[in-house]
Amino acid sequence: MRSSEQLRQQLTRLDGKDYGAYQSLTGGWSFPDYDLLIDRIPKDPYAPPSTGVYRIRIPREDAGFPDWMSEIRIKEVALRDFLARQFYKQSTDICKGRRGTGNSGIITISQPGQAILERTSIVVNDEFVEARICLGMPANGRKVKATVAEVMLFEELPEIIRLSLFADNLDPEHLEKHIRTAEDAEFLREKLNDLGLVAFIANGSVLPRESGVEQTPLIESNVVKFKSPESLSVRIDLPNAGTIAGMGIKSGVTLIVGGGFHGKSTLLETIELGIYNHIPGDGRELCVTVPEAVKVRAASGRSVVKTDISAFINNIPFREDSSTFTSTNASGSTSQAAFISESLEAGAKALLMDEDTCAMNFMIRDKRMQQLVAKKDEPITSFVDKVRQLHTEHKVSTILVMGGSGDYFSVADCIIQMVAFEPQDVTGKTIEIIKRFPTEREQEGESTLRSPKKRIPLNKGLEPRNEYGHLRVNAPDPKQLIFGAMKVDLQELEQLTEATQTKAIGRAILHVKSFMDGQRDTQQIIEMVRDLIVSDGLDVLDDRLTGDLAEFRGLEFAAVLNRMRGLVVK
Repeated sequence: MRSSEQLRQQLTRLDGKDYGAYQSLTGGWSFPDYDLLIDRIPKDPYAPPSTGVYRIRIPREDAGFPDWMSEIRIKEVALRDFLARQFYKQSTDICKGRRGTGNSGIITISQPGQAILERTSIVVNDEFVEARICLGMPANGRKVKATVAEVMLFEELPEIIRLSLFADNLDPEHLEKHIRTAEDAEFLREKLNDLGLVAFIANGSVLPRESGVEQTPLIESNVVKFKSPESLSVRIDLPNAGTIAGMGIKSGVTLIVGGGFHGKSTLLETIELGIYNHIPGDGRELCVTVPEAVKVRAASGRSVVKTDISAFINNIPFREDSSTFTSTNASGSTSQAAFISESLEAGAKALLMDEDTCAMNFMIRDKRMQQLVAKKDEPITSFVDKVRQLHTEHKVSTILVMGGSGDYFSVADCIIQMVAFEPQDVTGKTIEIIKRFPTEREQEGESTLRSPKKRIPLNKGLEPRNEYGHLRVNAPDPKQLIFGAMKVDLQELEQLTEATQTKAIGRAILHVKSFMDGQRDTQQIIEMVRDLIVSDGLDVLDDRLTGDLAEFRGLEFAAVLNRMRGLVVK
C-alpha cells in the first residue's frame, strides 16, 4: 500500500491533465489513522458520484467502539446507521459542496432517512470499521484540479473521518441511545404476535410530520402527543426503556374513523411505517407494526400480469378468466384487487388502507346501488364483504381508515375515532348505532375466500440493459426504479422510504433473474433473496462494492417485480 505522501505527489503530477488521469489513483493509500481504498473512479466529471467507490478503513481497535455495540445484529445495524448519519452530517458541514465541473468537489455518503436500516455505506466487523463514501474528484472542464483535490483528500476528508468514525470524538450518550432505541423497538415488534397485536403506538409519541412530503416530526408547542384510550391500553416491559404503555391494535378488523383533519391518516401512516425502527427524536421510536403489514391503495394505469383477482372481481364482460387477469392499464378497482392478491401471494399478514387512496366501487356498494345494479351485472365484490373472511379464513388482519361508510361498522372488531388527534375507543358506541340503524345492504360474493393462485415469474422479459447495451439498474428516488430501458413507477408503494432500498431491490431482481427458470414461484424467489442476504449480506447483490444499498422486505421486492411492464409469468 502506497503512502499518503505518495498520493500528494501523484496529485501534483496530474494537475491540468485530462480527467481520465485520475484513474492512476486507484488502489490503496495509507494515512496515519486510516487507509483510503479507491476501487473505482468515474472517467467523467459529470458521472454520478455514486459510480465511484472510495472506502475509508480504520482498525476496529483504533476506532474504539466496544464489543457490546455489535454483539447482536440489531445493535450492529444501529451502530452502523449512527456512523452513516455522523459522516453525512460532518461532510455536509465541512465539505464546501460542488467546486468545478459536474459533480466536482463533493464528499458525502448515502443520506439516511428517519429509519434505522442496514446499509452498505458502513461496515463494522471484528477487524475494522469501513465507510463507503461518494467523492467527486474536482475538474475544470474535463481537466484535473489537483489543488482542490489536495484540499479535499488532505484537509476536509481527514476532519470528517476524525469527527464521525472515531468513538472518542462522538457523543457517547447519543450513540448509546441510538443503539438502545433500536434494540427496544425490535424487541417490541417481536412481542406483537405473542400479544395478539398487529400494531402498538406508545403513549407520548409524536405522530404528526413536518409536512406531507417530510418524515421529520412536527415541532410545535401545541402538538398533541399520543395517548391510548384506557380500553385499548397495553403495558410492555422493554430491555432498556423499562415498562411502557400505549395503544395495542389487535389482530382482526380495525376501523379508524373521525372527521377530516383529525388525525386518521396520520395514525395510519405511523402504523404503515412501524415496520421500521426509528431514530431517537423521531417521535415514533416506540410505534411498531408486524413486519408483514402492507399499505394497499388503488393505482389506475399500472400493469397487472396474470394475477388471480377472482376473490374480488369475476365475470368481467368480454375478458378472460379473472384468475389470470392481465392489463397494461388497470382501473382503480382492478389495480387494488391485484395489489391485495399480490400481497397475499408474497406473504402479507396485515392490510392497511385509507379510503382516500382506495377505489370507491371496490370498497363498498350500498343498498340503493345494489337495487339498481343487480349482482349478476356487477363483477366487483366489495371489500366490505371479504374483509372478515380474510381474517377468519386466512388470518390476515385489516386496518382501515374509513370516514364515509358506516356499513363497515358491522364487520369491524374495533373502531377507533380520532378527535383532534386523540384516539377514542368507540366500538361500544357503534354497536348501539348498528342496533338502531341496521344495514340494509345484502352480503355479496361467495361464502369462502380462495387463496390467490401461485404464479411463477420468468426471466425473459426482464432486460437490465438499456438501448445502448449498457447495464443500468438505478433508483433516482424511492418511487422510481430504472431497470435497463424500463422506468418502473412505484408511487403507490408508500412503505419504500429511501432510494437505496429501491436500488437494492433492482439489484436483487437482477441477481436472481437467472433463477426465474419456470420452476420457482414468487414466494420461493422471495425466500431465495432473503436467504442470500442473510448468508452474505447486501453486498451479494452487486458484483462491485458499493455504499448505496439498504435493506428491504420481500413484500416490496414482489411489489416492484409485479410493476415491471416486461414481467412474464406462468
